[in-house]
Amino acid sequence: MKVIIVGGGISGLATAHYLLQRLPGCEVTVLEREPELGGTMRTQQKAGYLFELGANGFLSDRPDTLELVRDIGAEDLLLPSSNEARKRFIFTDRLHPLPETPGAFLRTKLLRPRDKLRVLAEPFVPAKRSDQDESLQSFGYRRVGAAFTDTFLDAMAAGIHASTPQKLSVRAAFPAVVRLEQEYGGLFKGMLKKRSRHAGPRGVLMSFRGGVGRFIERLAAASGATVQTDCPIARVGRAGAGFVVEGPGIQLTADRVILATPAFAAATLLQGLDAELAQCLAAIDYSPIAVVGVGYCGLRHPLAGFGLLTTQTAAQDILGVLWDSSIFADRAPPGEKCVRVLIGGQRNPSLARQEDESLIAIALGGIAATMAVREPPALTVVKRWPRGIPHYQLGHLARVNTIFERLKRHSGLHLNSNAYHGIGLNDCVTHSKRCAQAMVADSAGARDGATLGLP
Repeated sequence: MKVIIVGGGISGLATAHYLLQRLPGCEVTVLEREPELGGTMRTQQKAGYLFELGANGFLSDRPDTLELVRDIGAEDLLLPSSNEARKRFIFTDRLHPLPETPGAFLRTKLLRPRDKLRVLAEPFVPAKRSDQDESLQSFGYRRVGAAFTDTFLDAMAAGIHASTPQKLSVRAAFPAVVRLEQEYGGLFKGMLKKRSRHAGPRGVLMSFRGGVGRFIERLAAASGATVQTDCPIARVGRAGAGFVVEGPGIQLTADRVILATPAFAAATLLQGLDAELAQCLAAIDYSPIAVVGVGYCGLRHPLAGFGLLTTQTAAQDILGVLWDSSIFADRAPPGEKCVRVLIGGQRNPSLARQEDESLIAIALGGIAATMAVREPPALTVVKRWPRGIPHYQLGHLARVNTIFERLKRHSGLHLNSNAYHGIGLNDCVTHSKRCAQAMVADSAGARDGATLGLP
């Protein structure tokens, strides 16, 4: 069986690995339009500094990514975060430590006493009965109050999704939180019951020595697939019972095709095959984001922590600052330090599209305003992602359900990327495993409607 995977990011490469594990006689080709693999998982090295241009790691509390690392013999690359990475900060009018314990929550200046009482009253808030989609803001206001939502959940929405609580669907972006309310009647009740059932340490933030780009290289080499870069694809169509994949100077046929691309790219590829499916895919929104890496020689700030996130009320042009050299030991030369500044998202989408000089000025201004650091940097790097992070806005899950229902009309065609269910590295690996399982079931003639979508 011939399988073509369009997209050489983590989803495409992981799917290729799992397919060849389960179907060793399968012929798998991965086609990537860019000169390098990885999608948004890319690492740039400059003068001894190491900057992640996108995601910097994963939490170890879910097994699939760690198992994938072991499968390809890449344990030597694993790099746990430092103990300091547990310390996080929120900037409102000034920098506040994120409370790590109940006692710290009671002492924090981020909330007034009455706002803390509102949070503590959460167990007495009735559970929502309706299945209607709800924004993170609406969910937060209802369960823990406006002040907690506008501070803690606002910062979380910016840090994870580059969005705002007003725009995010809580069911799509934070399904585990919704399940706590559905299954246990409240957040505190659910967390207490889950903790009693699953005693033990929580996950540790992990990355890779040399950056996530090293892991991508190792995965591509170990997958067993034929991998082609600089290979843009223009369309996917039918060729008898199979498919034809075409691009400039290339025409390939396959029995099965997996589109491991952003939704907007999949929409372009499928326009001629199914215009309605393409339209649904094109409607999935993306958040623009710019990443500015800053290296310092002789910086006096200790960078003792993970970094900081801002809130909308802080009225800053940056979403946050990650203190990379304090999180992972190999991110800066000995005795030097580096940070990454996040700009844009759904708060200020136009800022993410500025030229390099403007983005550097915004980043340095944000560092000065939030951290009181005004030392000139030793170097900077800039990366713009015009459509960087899938935006799970209200109605996202209904749209995704429509997409996968429509996909049932096209036997042998699969979709797999972070556009649908979960944007993180762990999510991508888990869904790649499930996509491969669906393909195996398909090849065995055991396919049914349930294997086509991702849960």
